[in-house]
Amino acid sequence: MKSYNLKKILLSSVFTIGILSPSNVISEQLVQSKFNEINKNSNKSFITKAVEKTGSSVVTIETQRYVKKRKFPKDSQLFLDPYFERFFGLNLPNDNKPRIEQSQGSGFIFADGLVMTNAHVVNGSDRVIVGLTNGKKLKGKLIGQDFFTDLAVLQIEGKGPWPKAKLGDSTKIKVGDWAIAVGNPFGLENTVTLGIISNLKRNVTQLGIYDKKLELIQTDAAINPGNSGGPLLNSHGEVIGINTLIRSGPGAGLSFAIPINKAKKIAYQLINDGRVIHPMIGISLIDENNFETNNNSVKVGYVLPNSPAEKSGIKVNDIILKVGNKNIYTASDVINQISQNGINKKINILLKRRNKFINLKVKPTDITNLQN
Repeated sequence: MKSYNLKKILLSSVFTIGILSPSNVISEQLVQSKFNEINKNSNKSFITKAVEKTGSSVVTIETQRYVKKRKFPKDSQLFLDPYFERFFGLNLPNDNKPRIEQSQGSGFIFADGLVMTNAHVVNGSDRVIVGLTNGKKLKGKLIGQDFFTDLAVLQIEGKGPWPKAKLGDSTKIKVGDWAIAVGNPFGLENTVTLGIISNLKRNVTQLGIYDKKLELIQTDAAINPGNSGGPLLNSHGEVIGINTLIRSGPGAGLSFAIPINKAKKIAYQLINDGRVIHPMIGISLIDENNFETNNNSVKVGYVLPNSPAEKSGIKVNDIILKVGNKNIYTASDVINQISQNGINKKINILLKRRNKFINLKVKPTDITNLQN
């Protein structure tokens, strides 16, 4: 009886093993397959994922410019001394012929057939070619450019669909966030560098640049030659800026980008109006710090003759306390308030001159009027 029961138990065990084993094998294969898939994906860094998301929208911009023969007086003594020529890097008379200058930069597609890049990349070009990552090269048409923010918009002359970059929100980035600079200077393959956000509101006048009107994102992600005009990405592959400047000389290793929120506003003004209005009153500003009181103030450094500022009575060394309803602590505060006000209405400005408080009304004008 015991022998019979033992055989019965053994037989039942055989059937049980036969039934359960296939499902266990299948289950183990599925788990292993899923693990391999996760492991495969985990091998990709966030940099790779970010570039894969946006890289196809990054383009090469090739420009050509026709340079005419330079004119020199017939009796010029300039070419008589070859050492003088070599020292100053001048062309020899035989090289003084009409020629085509070529250069390259980067950009990215942000809407159907529309490309954002730097104004200095396409400035003065007679012909623009846009190179896609799939190897295609198409003619580009300049929609508009704004030198004060160094931004330009191109239209690709061809049929889509186009790979478009996802635009982020530059107001949400913080110092210390990852920054990925992408360019496509030679076509087909992206060049990528990594760094962090070092500063969010770097005033270009602090960099010795006085012909531009913008605050920049500062990063230590290197912008290589030819990457100018390409996108600066966050860790999610969203465009947060446009690579524009490289710091050389003292402090080298710093790169700068136009915040994407500012770039979008400029781009759509160029698309809709063909130009950008920059309200100004005609003054230069100096940020002053009082280390004893730890207070900041903004002083007028220069007043342009015949400008709205001069006509309203603003003078050099005046301290600006308030513009509109905004208390002023930095020069950027003044610029932002005047920009938001526009050129069609006056704005109140509260000044301190020696020990007197003065209220003035000033009507800003476009910067092109100040130049004229």
